[in-house]
Amino acid sequence: MNMDFTRKLSIPMEVKEMYPMTGKMSEDVESRVTELKRIFSGEEDKLVLIIGPCSADNEDSVMDYISRLCPVQEKVKDKIFIVPRIYTGKPRTTGDGYKGLLHQPDPNEKPDMFKGIIATRQLHMRAVQETGFACADEMLYPENHKYLDDLLGYVAVGARSVEDQQHRLTASGIEVPVGMKNPTSGNLSVMMNAIQAAQHAHTFIYRGWEAHSFGNPYAHAILRGYNNKQGVTLPNYHYEDLVRLSEFYAEHGQLTNPAVIIDANHANSGKNPLEQPRILKEVLSFCKWNRDIAHLVKGFMVESYIEDGAQKIGEGCYGKSITDPCLGWEKSERLIYEIADLL
Repeated sequence: MNMDFTRKLSIPMEVKEMYPMTGKMSEDVESRVTELKRIFSGEEDKLVLIIGPCSADNEDSVMDYISRLCPVQEKVKDKIFIVPRIYTGKPRTTGDGYKGLLHQPDPNEKPDMFKGIIATRQLHMRAVQETGFACADEMLYPENHKYLDDLLGYVAVGARSVEDQQHRLTASGIEVPVGMKNPTSGNLSVMMNAIQAAQHAHTFIYRGWEAHSFGNPYAHAILRGYNNKQGVTLPNYHYEDLVRLSEFYAEHGQLTNPAVIIDANHANSGKNPLEQPRILKEVLSFCKWNRDIAHLVKGFMVESYIEDGAQKIGEGCYGKSITDPCLGWEKSERLIYEIADLL
């Protein structure tokens, strides 16, 4: 093969033994996951807000950000359930560029996958231990999920991964809610097929084992906008889009817990993070008008960090994204309170 096999990495069990959970941490994760499931099943009427940096590029600034969410969560806990984003793998359209903490624990140094595995686990552990939050991560590589499966509260399958069989089947064996994004083409049938696959049981190969999954009843849709045939970025959070998604769910009558999370950035905002507050408020107005939409929309994804915008690697601005632009902390905090007032 035209590649170099540098070293054999530690298996998830070994990494978990090196960096074990405490009983209190496990209880906190279980409690948060249980409540999140109740929201997706409709047993609890709260809005889910999955919010945080586009990519978790620096442990200190990410923890600073998540710590700021704690008092905000306490103030809005009766209306909003916050799930911080700790996205440790960054999908790249062409394969070039920074691929996330998993690949490069230090964005200024060369990739080191073992250090990356440790760094991702340590960061998620710090979040649980210091804040009580069970956070969200994107399942960029299905075989890596076991390194974090005892820590996560939410898992996303990205637009470039949602058609992949291994992502779908692995999602069917995950015990927390999994969001399946619409593909970059915007084809909702692809997303619905992914949800159906994730909700059903399967037998497949996983990390060298013959694995049997039992289906994930909390697999659901994420709308993130799309690119048309000419490559033009278009949104899919509008009223008509949500009506059509509701119809898709009705046509797939065997699916449980119909739900959608609206990703307010990416193609929905044209990667302009300052548009995210408008998008959230617009969708909430649809919910007041249409009961079916209100039942379907469970929450939002917001890309948010300490500073507005984005920077190039090496510029050194603390708490500013080195991937997609984000909404700064002051605007994000204000948005959360404004949304709570609208509910």
